Amino acid sequence: MEKDKNQNQDEENKSSLVDKIQQLGQSNVPQAPDSNIHVLTIIGQVEGHIQLPPQNKTTKYEHLIPQLIAIEQNPKIEGVIILLNTVGGDVEAGLALSEMIASISKPTVSIVLGGGHSIGVPIAVATNHSFIVPTATMIIHPIRLTGMVIGVPQTFEYLDKMQDRVINFVIDHSKIKEEKFKELMFARGNLTRDIGSNVVGADAVEYGLIDAVGGVKEAMKKVSELINQTKPKGSDSE
Repeated sequence: MEKDKNQNQDEENKSSLVDKIQQLGQSNVPQAPDSNIHVLTIIGQVEGHIQLPPQNKTTKYEHLIPQLIAIEQNPKIEGVIILLNTVGGDVEAGLALSEMIASISKPTVSIVLGGGHSIGVPIAVATNHSFIVPTATMIIHPIRLTGMVIGVPQTFEYLDKMQDRVINFVIDHSKIKEEKFKELMFARGNLTRDIGSNVVGADAVEYGLIDAVGGVKEAMKKVSELINQTKPKGSDSE
């Protein structure tokens, strides 16, 4: 009986090891100790109301929303770091995530890695402090509509209002001026097949879109500073 139990345990361990190799290409996965900082990743395309094909790398907003609620409710989590490498995606889903991140009571810091394009821009600026690595880019362009388009003035008004929602959110949560943001959004000649601008690393900081150039080390340091600022004085004393 004991032998069968040990055999089953060995088989489970082997199965777990095979899963790790298949998923991550390595057998030993670094395990972080219990941390007061939660890391949330937004990678690929932000998937909204329409399910994208299986070959697309996506972040489903219905998966992130419960996580954000759980972060807000969990007293052990004192800060959040959001890692962004996204091409954009569903506008309303992206805005929903941006608003939720902005309304979290705990300190939040974002890092734009490979890219924070399109609707990734408001998500990046929704945090208390934002970083961008030197080689990362952010594409700012007008929103577009997919599917059936009705050729009436109301369609243009709908698009215009939705675009205003994106612009207003970015202006309210970053230091960029409205005129500059619109100039970047409607620029011609910067993108070969589109209207808009591709903003790289330090330029995003210069425009006031992102707070600073930096990566993981800087983000960890900043979120720790923000956590300490929110704690009441004397709370760490023995």
